[in-house]
Amino acid sequence: MTVVQAALILFLIFFGLMFIGVPISVSIGCSSIVVLLLSGFETDVLAHVVAQRCFKGIDSFALLALPFFMLAGSIMNKGGIARRLVRLARFFVGKIPGCLAATNVLTNMFFGAISGSSVAAAFAVGKIMGPLEKEEGYEDAFSAAVNICSAPTGVIIPPSGPLILYSITAGSVSVSALFMARYVPGVLLGACVMAVAIYIARKKGYTGSTVEETDSIGRVLVDAVPSIFMMIIVMGGILLGWFTATEAGIVACLYCMVLGFAYKELDTKQLWKLMSECMMDTAVILFLIAASNIMSYAMSISEIPAALSSMLMGITDNKYILLLIMNVFLLVLGMFLDLTPAVLIFTPIFLPIATGFGMSPVHFGVMLILNLAIGSVTPPVGSVLFVGCNVGGVTVEQVTKYIVPIFISMVVALLLVVYIPALSLFIPQLCGLV
Repeated sequence: MTVVQAALILFLIFFGLMFIGVPISVSIGCSSIVVLLLSGFETDVLAHVVAQRCFKGIDSFALLALPFFMLAGSIMNKGGIARRLVRLARFFVGKIPGCLAATNVLTNMFFGAISGSSVAAAFAVGKIMGPLEKEEGYEDAFSAAVNICSAPTGVIIPPSGPLILYSITAGSVSVSALFMARYVPGVLLGACVMAVAIYIARKKGYTGSTVEETDSIGRVLVDAVPSIFMMIIVMGGILLGWFTATEAGIVACLYCMVLGFAYKELDTKQLWKLMSECMMDTAVILFLIAASNIMSYAMSISEIPAALSSMLMGITDNKYILLLIMNVFLLVLGMFLDLTPAVLIFTPIFLPIATGFGMSPVHFGVMLILNLAIGSVTPPVGSVLFVGCNVGGVTVEQVTKYIVPIFISMVVALLLVVYIPALSLFIPQLCGLV
């Protein structure tokens, strides 16, 4: 079987099964097993190989960080943190035209960085900001579009689950370096979204907020800063060598539990429910990682990554054009695949190509996840898009006219990050992590 035949069979079966509603993990596993069978593996040997690859995929100490950060994010989501962050953000941008749109962006940056989830940020922040913006006369579609496009900063600014998945899939890429590499790109993405949101708000005549904050800035800071302080504890502890990224997940969990109980918005019953949900979500992700490891092996046996690399190099040897081709491909993929499976499937394909022309694995990880995060605000699969529309009570068609200009600004931020490596690598290099 040729490489082209193997690639066609692998991806046609994979997307075909997904199209008829088969779970993505099963689609990945079935398509990979078919390719391995057609490659000449006997069934008894293949059974052992599949079991070994599945176990190898999830046999990672670093992977333990994922459920702990997920649980920490869930606790913070239930702990009233979004409301406190909205009040804090309004103190920074409350007087400028279109301030509530800017507040939405800033709150998503804060909340997403704490929860590590763009979907959670779009839901929690949208629930609070939607009614506030409606009171001030903002159009529902515009409010929803700003919330949708700013929510992906949640997976860009660390701590972030996809960064951990990328680190494990890529192998020998420091989680700490990836965490530190994401701050500038995350802030840049948020700034680009905010700039366009404020411009549109000014054109539509939206003024500064007429709602006066009853509490002093000191009270608001005291109320909100303990939540933001979690990021400082996690990243500071990692950089100072107090704990690893995995241990940081446990620290984040304990800190969020204490904060949730201190705010009196979390009880033992809710905590038990959150832990149960986290266990279920973790099981789904572990199964996905195990299945993706079979696909990585099938692609390696069939030499698909090497063939794709040769094909791209045959088009051009200019690394800037190659980067552009890869980014277009990843943006399109982000429209059809959720972020987690996309990271697991396409890291083994594109990472060797990127490192082949001298790109840092840390910089590539930033580029990969930024592409896929931007893809989450676009149809047909964009999870953030549909959650944001549902919360805002609008349709995809209604928000599209506002999403398009903001999406363009997000792509501008992406291109700056891709073609100016220092934006991603300056802080890790400063900290001696790369």
